[in-house]
Amino acid sequence: MKEYLDIVRYVLENGQRKVNRTGVAALSCFAYFYKVDLQKGYPLLTTKKMYFNSMLHELLWYLKGEADIKSLRKVTKIWDAWADAEGRLETAYGRFWRRYPCPESGVDGEKWGSKWKTRDPETGQLVFDQIKYVIDTLKEVKANPETRNLRRMVVVAWHPGNAAESKLPPCHYTFCFNVIGNKLNCHLTQRSADLALGVPFNLACYALLTMIIARITGFEPGEFGHTLIDAHIYENHIEGLKEQLLRQPRQLPTIRFPDKPLEELRFEDFVLEGYDPHPSIKFDVAV
Repeated sequence: MKEYLDIVRYVLENGQRKVNRTGVAALSCFAYFYKVDLQKGYPLLTTKKMYFNSMLHELLWYLKGEADIKSLRKVTKIWDAWADAEGRLETAYGRFWRRYPCPESGVDGEKWGSKWKTRDPETGQLVFDQIKYVIDTLKEVKANPETRNLRRMVVVAWHPGNAAESKLPPCHYTFCFNVIGNKLNCHLTQRSADLALGVPFNLACYALLTMIIARITGFEPGEFGHTLIDAHIYENHIEGLKEQLLRQPRQLPTIRFPDKPLEELRFEDFVLEGYDPHPSIKFDVAV
């Protein structure tokens, strides 16, 4: 994808060297934005082979709202570096997507979305299902385009108290849905963006999430927008990314999946078609 290669080229040319917690320095730029049109194909990079199956397993794991990787590690190892031996994580995106902690009561005048608030079956804590809220709101928007919640479809994976202590608080920490005409758009904000490994996965993941939510709620996929607050290239990734810049992007693939409720979608339901990437490039993970 040209949009991705443009980011890589920009950071290589303009990035400033920064040291960070991983021990591997990086070239960093502040606040880069791009967007892609999901009508032009599924934005899975073609300038290197992407591990689509791992990305899909990860997205479905998010949508289950699980707080550990016990089920995920049976099908992919991509989260093993951040979990303990029992599979527990200090921060799990899906848990906050589907079971965001709520206070038992607020100060005078505050309201807390009782329609989407339940008791967590594991902890007994009051929690809010942000994904269900988005789906229900989009169905309401479909029936009544002037609904008051039209510009309020925000999902957050960031809890300040958790982030202050977690080994790896969410990088892609909030996203917002937007309807224009009959198209559903999504914007993702990412505080820390590893261009070689993270961003290609994030792009593929949230583009597919947008397509899934659009199908469930009766909209067409529109655009995916992405703001990278700290867009960086680790020094041990530079040569691999320069290799990608020499490669010509190929036609984007398409993806098929059935019209099912969210809770019924399974890995086997998704079919990737027409994916013809260049060979894979190995990048070491900076933990």
